[in-house]
Amino acid sequence: MSINALIVDDEEFSRQSLYFLLGEHFPEVKIKGIAQSVAEARKMLKTVEIDLVFLDIAMPNEDGFNLLPDLQKVNSFVIFTTAFDQYALRALKASAIDYLLKPIDIDELKNAVIKVIKLKTRNGNDQLISDNIKAQLNSLEENLSDIKKINKINLSHSNGFQILNINEIIYVLADSNYSIFHLENNQSIIASRHLKEYEEILKNSGFSRIHKSTIINLKHLSDYTNKNGLIVKLSDNSEHVVSRRRSSEFLETVRNYFKH
Repeated sequence: MSINALIVDDEEFSRQSLYFLLGEHFPEVKIKGIAQSVAEARKMLKTVEIDLVFLDIAMPNEDGFNLLPDLQKVNSFVIFTTAFDQYALRALKASAIDYLLKPIDIDELKNAVIKVIKLKTRNGNDQLISDNIKAQLNSLEENLSDIKKINKINLSHSNGFQILNINEIIYVLADSNYSIFHLENNQSIIASRHLKEYEEILKNSGFSRIHKSTIINLKHLSDYTNKNGLIVKLSDNSEHVVSRRRSSEFLETVRNYFKH
């Protein structure tokens, strides 16, 4: 299977290094264009069928996120290439969209490209691929509307993925390398990522890690007591222990949360 790719980056060194890495390690990835700006990329997307876009974030005039509406129209997978930006990375992680930190590590590049190849091969169905891409890009756009806060999260599981509004989440439990999301209406989802990753994604959005195995949504906090150790009660009537080492941080987080 061949994949038509477009590289979008304003830095010549970044463009050329990625071009040579792909050429050396992925002969199935055919570079159909190299753009120095979002405006140039738009023009190319109108004339060339592109399956995958390697997209820089920080560029003059328009950043890479401005290309999202155009990518939705053409159903292209996107892998962002970026220098570190904690808020942008949190939005990308929450939306389950791949990214590569500069300078690009070859192993991370391989993992990202192989993932796209598997998705195209496994799905086969063009409409399903289109729906998946649009859902991910929509969730990313919503998360970017307030860059410091996550609104939606994309949970990968054994049958694909599910996009949730974070207000639906009551609490999250660790289960080895997986995480179990407990939701409103007695629903639950087993997500294929470690609890630590979700802590990083959700920590500025009204969530608190109260135990090594538990994250709670403060929106669903109904009561807490320190009568026999610190215990929290949530909107589904479940009760959870706050570990002693996390109790001070939890109480400070609660005070700040309910100030707003």
